[in-house]
Amino acid sequence: MRTGRIERKTKETDILVEVNLDGTGTYDIHTGIGFLDHMVEQLSRHSLIDVTMKVDGDLHIDQHHTTEDSALALGQALAAAMGDKGGIGRYGEAHSPMDETLARVVLDISGRPYLVWKARFTQEKLGEWDTELIEHWFHSVAQTAGLTLHIQLLYGSNNHHICESIYKGFARAMRQAVELDPRKGGAVPSTKGQLGG
Repeated sequence: MRTGRIERKTKETDILVEVNLDGTGTYDIHTGIGFLDHMVEQLSRHSLIDVTMKVDGDLHIDQHHTTEDSALALGQALAAAMGDKGGIGRYGEAHSPMDETLARVVLDISGRPYLVWKARFTQEKLGEWDTELIEHWFHSVAQTAGLTLHIQLLYGSNNHHICESIYKGFARAMRQAVELDPRKGGAVPSTKGQLGG
């Protein structure tokens, strides 16, 4: 089983994240931010990556540290679970519709973190979650998981649908990218013999 566990404690957050890349999409998510919980649950369910995430953050200040640090820890756990990335698909792509909304997510587990974000929200909050933090969440995951990540909202008007279609697209792209390809025989999918660096 390809698993990763990260415990991250600072003066701002106390976090435990566990992932199983070969799971069934089971989850146990408690960040203190309801909409963020809902999105990480979508990520787990649609990627089939089991995710446990427990966060005790300084929400009395604002949501920034909880959002950022939970994403950093998740990316670290994913990277730990992938190890040297031998045998993985490496690339993933998904178009994700939700009613009037269509999002596209394309990624490469390259070891070279980069986020291209072409999406926008027309309201400041979803539930109690500040929508400006959504892009930052993806940037943070990409940073520590080593993802080249392109996210594009093709069209859509409902902010809830936009966010959810992006997370579901990310989930499906990750599922493709982390799955093992038996034809690769465990080889690292790069002519350099390693990913990143």
